[in-house]
Amino acid sequence: MGNVNKRVVQHRTDGRVEVRAPGADRASAVVETQAEGISRAREILSNTGGGELQVRGKNGSNPTAGHDRTRQRSAAQPRLTAGATQA
Repeated sequence: MGNVNKRVVQHRTDGRVEVRAPGADRASAVVETQAEGISRAREILSNTGGGELQVRGKNGSNPTAGHDRTRQRSAAQPRLTAGATQA
């Protein structure tokens, strides 16, 4: 496996958000909001043939790590499959 094209979106101490390649000396972009950072990182990755995007929370952690983002369903709420309709 070769080098992975990756960008990290993270908060800076000045309150702004940066897009950075891991190990880079300086940021690829500095923007005002995390949403702008994600958008810019996607644009950079798209221009360079795709890759991995990591978003870090204000404390430097992955904001979705350790969270199960699937919705819990009861037996009364079965999962719909392709072609099925909800009653």
